[in-house]
Amino acid sequence: MITYSIGLKNKFRGITVREGMLFEGPAGWAEWSPFLDYDDATCVSWLQAAREAAVDGWPAPVRTAVPVNCTVPAVTPDRAAEIVRASGCGTAKVKVAEPGQTLADDLERVEAVRDAIGSGRVRIDANGAWSVDEAVQALRQLARFDLEYVEQPCAAVEDLAAVRRLVDVPVAADESIRRAEDPLLVRKLEAADIAVLKVQPIGGVRACLEIAEQIGLPVVVSSALETSVGIAAGVALAAALPELPYACGLATVSMFTSEVVAEPMLPVDGFLPVKSVQPDPVLLEAARADAARTAVWEERMSRVQKRSAG
Repeated sequence: MITYSIGLKNKFRGITVREGMLFEGPAGWAEWSPFLDYDDATCVSWLQAAREAAVDGWPAPVRTAVPVNCTVPAVTPDRAAEIVRASGCGTAKVKVAEPGQTLADDLERVEAVRDAIGSGRVRIDANGAWSVDEAVQALRQLARFDLEYVEQPCAAVEDLAAVRRLVDVPVAADESIRRAEDPLLVRKLEAADIAVLKVQPIGGVRACLEIAEQIGLPVVVSSALETSVGIAAGVALAAALPELPYACGLATVSMFTSEVVAEPMLPVDGFLPVKSVQPDPVLLEAARADAARTAVWEERMSRVQKRSAG
């Protein structure tokens, strides 16, 4: 079990270094990388996903490649345009509602992305930061950029439902599914048009497939900012879904300053191949965390294993 520590090219979700653990089982390599602000109870599902990858493997795919979007952090308009042009993707997801920034910043960034991607698709992600009133105000201005959808405009499911009824932009639910006691409440309240599913937070590919069937909404598969090992699990989910009408948020390896596999999961012409991956020993050693960080993660893993067993 190896702890990795890899830098990010831009600050994302408040961090500049991504950490996690990688290990190999009979079915292949697995990643366990819950964010450090998550408590042990939340981390249990992440461990279940890793065990599935290492021990059980994944369901048979129904497609050989998966369309993906590029992800644009809360960067300057010029940098946002650079990311889009370099990605080769026909869909871009843009972070908005960043703490310390304004709606004017969002408008400039999204406009730059729309100009860079041309007739491609643009979606935005607020990570639940807006109130209902803020979301409505922002979306009425941002709608001029022909948004594909807005992801998690508000934190509460009830607020998502309210926003959905007040704006014309389709609403996607992310945290309201993966961090909710009842992930199906989104369906009961008709709070979203699209479900965003992430393999690690939900507990594995099969757990996600079960929710997808029960929730009855089109699915977008997204990453939890993983190495190529973790991204392969997301691709496995996207490859196993009966229908895949939207590009998936799985092209995030490009946000890392280095990788652990020789051929990273990077898109070609907007698609990722469906394949298993294996870390390169040299790259894996280069990404290995120092002793202090390794101790933190090993102790964390021990606690979560005990909670999972209990």
